Amino acid sequence: MKSKTIEILTNAMNGGYAVGAFNTFNLEMTQGIVRAARDLNKPCIIQATPSTFRYAGCQAIGRVVRGVIETESDPGLVGFHLDHGKNLDDVMCAIEEAKMDSVMIDASLMSLEENIRITTRVVKFAHEKGVAVQAELGKVPYIGREEQAIDWDKLMTEPEEARELVEKTGVDALAVGIGNAHGFFQERSEPDWERLAKIRELVPNTPLIMHGASDWSKEKIQKAIEIGVSCFNIDTDNRVAFVTSICKSIGPKCDVTDPRKILEPARQAVYEKVKEKIEMFNGLKVEPKDNVGNVNNQTKYSLSDTEE
Repeated sequence: MKSKTIEILTNAMNGGYAVGAFNTFNLEMTQGIVRAARDLNKPCIIQATPSTFRYAGCQAIGRVVRGVIETESDPGLVGFHLDHGKNLDDVMCAIEEAKMDSVMIDASLMSLEENIRITTRVVKFAHEKGVAVQAELGKVPYIGREEQAIDWDKLMTEPEEARELVEKTGVDALAVGIGNAHGFFQERSEPDWERLAKIRELVPNTPLIMHGASDWSKEKIQKAIEIGVSCFNIDTDNRVAFVTSICKSIGPKCDVTDPRKILEPARQAVYEKVKEKIEMFNGLKVEPKDNVGNVNNQTKYSLSDTEE
């Protein structure tokens, strides 16, 4: 088994560009995402959360996503990833039932020591199955769920801790916090670019992931790629596109009786949004620096080592 996701991320890191990781919940969103990548012939990652497992069934959503990837895209173009797994049960479900090739273990609410302990355990389990692992350090808040002011200094990733976590766990990718937030909500007025640059300096060979980037401007995206971000997670943008299209199709009379007349435009709306994001991420390519994001075509997680 090969991890398409880590290959996609490593190529982006070495190539000086970024890819999108897009959340899905059903068949139509999956088709919109995969078809956009296929038509552009550009790589992307499709991902699902444990809450989507609970909604659709772990095996079921796995079969849907893998079926669409296998029948509607070229081999190696789309990775399949677990977003925000919280425990080993989530990871086992993703690997053994959904057959994902990459998982995220989000122990960011724990102490550094506990995060390292949990992540190390997941890395050992996943790597034995040929599956890549993303960790998170620092906290990317869901601001829309809270009214109180955010103390950003307490949430952002400490660069030295990032190096310690990567070195001790052997994790393949790292999600970081520099003032970003999930959803279309108030973020830090300006991301902490100096912090991001220091993380990149101390963790030069590990792809960096930016969560909560749905509403980031092109200028912010460009700056993050220049510093060394390899992937942007996109969820809220796709949800809004999908639901807005459904509301428009139903209309005030709610007289539509054929679900396809509602779902087909919603699928197309996701397609257009994903296509827009992929074109932007790939179009902002920069020359990778020698000591930032350049591992001289060597990765600590060789694809040849993942064969079972």
